[in-house]
Amino acid sequence: MIESAIDTVRINFNTETLWILNVVLALIMFGVSLEITPADFKQLYQKPKPVLVGILSQFLLLPLLTFILVILIEPIPSMALGMFMVAACPGGNISNFISSLAKGNTALSVTLTANATLMAILMTPFNLSFWGSLYVPTNTILKEIAISPIEMVEVVALILGIPLLAGMWINHKYPDLARGLSRFFKGLSLLFFVALIIVVILNNWDILTKYIWYVFWIVFLHNLIAFLSGFSLAKLLKLSGPDIRSITVETGIQNSGLGLVLIFTFFDGLGGMAVLAAFWGVWHLISGLLLSSCWAYKPIRKEEVC
Repeated sequence: MIESAIDTVRINFNTETLWILNVVLALIMFGVSLEITPADFKQLYQKPKPVLVGILSQFLLLPLLTFILVILIEPIPSMALGMFMVAACPGGNISNFISSLAKGNTALSVTLTANATLMAILMTPFNLSFWGSLYVPTNTILKEIAISPIEMVEVVALILGIPLLAGMWINHKYPDLARGLSRFFKGLSLLFFVALIIVVILNNWDILTKYIWYVFWIVFLHNLIAFLSGFSLAKLLKLSGPDIRSITVETGIQNSGLGLVLIFTFFDGLGGMAVLAAFWGVWHLISGLLLSSCWAYKPIRKEEVC
């Protein structure tokens, strides 16, 4: 059966390519952090509600809904674990750009990126371990591989934490330099990331095309739930229109690149996990741009801004 065959797949992703992906992700984070200041963390205390809603949406609601979705659709174990991995990751670094296109609250988006990135050092390993262990088939995989949470924390800290702190330090000490570097690094690192994804897709074209129709509907549904969960929670708690848009984007655009790094580092590119994360990496860019394009042409009513 096609479902069981996916588990035997190993994505063509050698050590050198993994090392490059690590560097590219760190550079993307560094580019984003050049626009982050300590004031973005202070927002959590000055205007806590939208920040807390965004964090809860990313680190609690999305993993919970992912767990429910896994129980309902019963994907193969490795793919279910891939869904838990994606849901455990923080918002993607391109979320600030998409939030801006969607006419959301860009300042809130940056604040959420800063706080979620810092929290992800602990929350990503925790959520993967917690939700993965609650579902028996994925718990079996976790026990077989015997991941050290400490090692995963170290990897996430190296990829996200250090670049975040380095970029913030440069922005604090040399703001003019940070502005110039930000434009350079964001554009160049994003170009490298897209190019790397294209190379991975081309190198694994036969694998991806073989399983696309089985994987795509799961990714489509999972990503749709991610967007809807952020939107619904923010709407339910009566946030402003721009805040709702930013939280929707932050929840629906996940850092699947980080997920891929962790999958290849700790799970040896396990078939269903890697294929699902790779499809997420492509699809959430398309869905995010489609959503932001629709919102870009839909003005926010005056009463929604307050």
